[in-house]
Amino acid sequence: MAAVAVLCGCKKPVVVAPPPPIVEVMEISTSEVPLSSTLIGQLDSPQNVEVRARVEGFVDQMPFTEGVEVKQGDLLFQLDKKPFLEKLAAATGALAEANAALGKYEADVARLEPLFNKRAIPKQDLDNAIASVEVGKAGVTTAQARVESAQIDLGYCDVKAPITGLIGATQVAIGELVGKGEPTLLATISTLDPIWFYCNVSEVDYIKAEEKSREIGRDIASLPLSLILAGGVEHPDRGRFVFIDRAVDVKTGTLRIRAEFPNKQKLLRPGMFARVRIDLGTRKDSLEVPERAIVELQGKTFLWVITPENTASQRPVKVGELVNSKVSILEGLKPGERVVLEGLQKVREGAPVTPLTAAQMAAMQSAAPAAEAKPAKH
Repeated sequence: MAAVAVLCGCKKPVVVAPPPPIVEVMEISTSEVPLSSTLIGQLDSPQNVEVRARVEGFVDQMPFTEGVEVKQGDLLFQLDKKPFLEKLAAATGALAEANAALGKYEADVARLEPLFNKRAIPKQDLDNAIASVEVGKAGVTTAQARVESAQIDLGYCDVKAPITGLIGATQVAIGELVGKGEPTLLATISTLDPIWFYCNVSEVDYIKAEEKSREIGRDIASLPLSLILAGGVEHPDRGRFVFIDRAVDVKTGTLRIRAEFPNKQKLLRPGMFARVRIDLGTRKDSLEVPERAIVELQGKTFLWVITPENTASQRPVKVGELVNSKVSILEGLKPGERVVLEGLQKVREGAPVTPLTAAQMAAMQSAAPAAEAKPAKH
């Protein structure tokens, strides 16, 4: 009996294999994936007109309010007119003198012509009188030009709005001398409806957008655009591309693009940074997986796929764009296959697992506390 007891004590305990790890899986099915692309750029006005002083003078009045919309032709600045009125008066007087002199020269010709016909005076006297008439006409033309120039300079004293738009801050003050040596900037007016969006797109992104638009059979210039402002606020009105530059900038490798958006409420202002989302339609029969299922290793992308025998297998895949936290799978996956979403650190190549869907995982987690709370039977 002692020998039997010794032999029994030498037996090794039986090691129970752990159960296969539980992982959350999702069965792949096809769906329609919205295609889009995002551009980052800056807003600008179609017209930013600088209002400048065209003549030298002192600012007398500024009958407008800064930061409001002005109409074309509204009086913005008024310069001191006294020196220009004086110049206009002098030019008008010189024109009157020129007209009087011309009248005398024409009277001389009218008087000398009959005398020359009667051979009472030499021909040279008549030629001199005719030449004087031509000189008088030239003098009238010169004097008339000076009058018109004085009138133009006087008109420049009333600086009016060249366009309808929003006027910015004034750059001068009442009593300040402007226009001395160069046209002084007085203010800037910008049109706000519509507003323009500018951005520089790399040639790679431009080619990709062209390829996607061809897939859905639409021209890139006709694609609907959504403007997203700071804070993620989306502009209510859709826009469209109105300009794509003819060539790529060789220094930056980018292409200049402009889009146009309605701005009836004048909310959008030049200088704002914004994002534009391009609606490229949808891709049918697409396969998508949540971003958390993607495994990146040494520059390659993989998914953990569960075989019909409930074993794990690492599968290389080709991914597309990321849309709403889901990644489009272009190659390497088929409908009906199951991929691991949670528990990626538990799986090994060829090892068995216990695959559960999200609903099954939730049911198991809710049942566990109920089982713990149930009193044990004695």
